[in-house]
Amino acid sequence: MLILLKIKEILLTFVKNSKKIEQMVYKKRIIKVPDNKNIFLFGVRGSGKTAMLKRLYPSALYIDLLDESRYQNYLFNIGLFYEKVSAFRDDGLVIVDEIQRMPQLLNEVHRLIESSNRRFILTGSSARKIKTQGVNLLGGRAGTKYLYPFIPEELGEDFNLEQALRYGLLPIIWSSYDRSDKLKDYVGTYLKEEIKAEALVRHLPSFARFLEVAGLYHGQIVNISAIAREAKIDRRSVREFFSILEDTMLGFFLSAYSPKLRLREQKGKKFYFIDPGLARTVKKNFGSISIEEKGFLFEGLVAQILRTCGEYYNLYDDIYYWSSLGSKQTEVDFLLKRGKELIAIEVKAKADVSSRDYRGLKAIGELSNVKRRIVVYMGKFIRKTEQGFEIWPFDFFCKNLKEDFESPVTYEEKKSVHVPFIKESIFLKPSIIDPTQNKKQLEEYKGLNWSKNKKDRGEN
Repeated sequence: MLILLKIKEILLTFVKNSKKIEQMVYKKRIIKVPDNKNIFLFGVRGSGKTAMLKRLYPSALYIDLLDESRYQNYLFNIGLFYEKVSAFRDDGLVIVDEIQRMPQLLNEVHRLIESSNRRFILTGSSARKIKTQGVNLLGGRAGTKYLYPFIPEELGEDFNLEQALRYGLLPIIWSSYDRSDKLKDYVGTYLKEEIKAEALVRHLPSFARFLEVAGLYHGQIVNISAIAREAKIDRRSVREFFSILEDTMLGFFLSAYSPKLRLREQKGKKFYFIDPGLARTVKKNFGSISIEEKGFLFEGLVAQILRTCGEYYNLYDDIYYWSSLGSKQTEVDFLLKRGKELIAIEVKAKADVSSRDYRGLKAIGELSNVKRRIVVYMGKFIRKTEQGFEIWPFDFFCKNLKEDFESPVTYEEKKSVHVPFIKESIFLKPSIIDPTQNKKQLEEYKGLNWSKNKKDRGEN
């Protein structure tokens, strides 16, 4: 009897977890897929392209080029593709998954578009073959969209910042029972199927060494010579391998901002992996997040959210980082360009920030067209300093992006309010500290033992 009860308990747990995983996989994505256009939909492996499209278009004709038997049949006789699609209704939607495996199919797609009212969505996890082989890109008859990992807005209450920094936000990882093992498998699959199978590099061990070293540069200015030396490969290979990471959408570069294009090109670029979990896994970090890596992981997460929302909501024209000409140590993590205006964003992986954290924002004041200066941090209070620097908790930052950076925080007296380290969840609903209204709350905070929290607050 006890054994039967135990089996029942296990089955109920399995069903409950399965439903939870199904809900996670099918989280509503905020990307807008046009209903009346042919499009290329690119996204890193495991970003949820197939799951999203199957849910949005259950009656579409779905052709999976990862199906090896189908792939081999089309290699032998490409006309079979044309015949299969022609047998489908004339005004239907056709989804071709992983088009980069057979770029030559694009000629057939072009012919079908010209001869019918069918619409095509062509997905891919790499644009490299399509770009390098000079294949038919449908003569401008298809737009391009990108699907990125989850962002907090898509996960809602299921979002957890600490888990996101440790395991990342790729749907295929987020919905897994064992995220750590799934990440290891993911990187192995990437090397085997995306790199080796597609013949993107000649020597896989060299690329694997590069990948581990590249993980150390997540969120930092890339030093080609140093990476070549550490990975024991030549500089040309380093540049080629970074290009592969970009084309397979595993990472992206951020250029330095300068009003003069020539100076902009002379400065080094920052590199970010598309996901914190991937950045940790490629350098074989599987345990708890260390203090040394926390700042870079948090900055990388904010970078990806800015990049994603920038494209989904058309928030800005371009994104850069900024560094002072007089000091390489004085930087601002992100600078958003919108028309002639600039918005500066500094990221701090701390529960409290002080004046020493504003050095970059102070220095960037030398640019006359900086409209706003914002600090994103892990605390829970929205503040505004005397200099006009806006202090935003991470969750407020995520929600406010959709509102196009229009902050609701206004004070009759604009004073900086220094709040001590609060040992609570870093993903709570923020509170606005207004020095003219919340005197009682501030007095309660002043009663805390400040010296005990100096280390947490990043003070000496």
